[in-house]
Amino acid sequence: MTTVTFKGTPVHLSGKFPAVGQKAPDFALVNGSLEDKSLKSFGSVKKLLLIVPSLETSVCATCTRTFHAKTAGRQDLALLVISADLPFAQKRYSDTEKFENLNTLSTMRGPAFATDYGVLIQDGPLKGLCSRAVILLDEKDNVLYTELVTEITSEPNYEKVLALL
Repeated sequence: MTTVTFKGTPVHLSGKFPAVGQKAPDFALVNGSLEDKSLKSFGSVKKLLLIVPSLETSVCATCTRTFHAKTAGRQDLALLVISADLPFAQKRYSDTEKFENLNTLSTMRGPAFATDYGVLIQDGPLKGLCSRAVILLDEKDNVLYTELVTEITSEPNYEKVLALL
């Protein structure tokens, strides 16, 4: 079992976090139009998975804004922001921010995602949500980069993943 921290207190995650070089597990998540989406739905482009506890928090919103700004206009990349927020809240957030080419995905009908990707928080105040993580996939859905952020309230290393793009 993997351990990260939330405001300095250890929390445990269940599942196995993907490793560089392995094929990413497929998923069944829901977008803002209540459509089911899988990894294959995004075609043969690189995929940047930003996994966050909730878009309703300032750090999650900042991470989303930052990655969106730094990847805007890329035709060879799909930015997927994944959280347990309901699709309605994700769509409202995206519409308010006026994001283009941002794919928000909810674990609403796909709770297995959090375990399949090793980010399901098992204890503490965020129990049941996803921990913060970044995963970059190539065009064939092989893992190129991973970062499981060790302190949930911290931002990821943007430059490290962006350098691989």
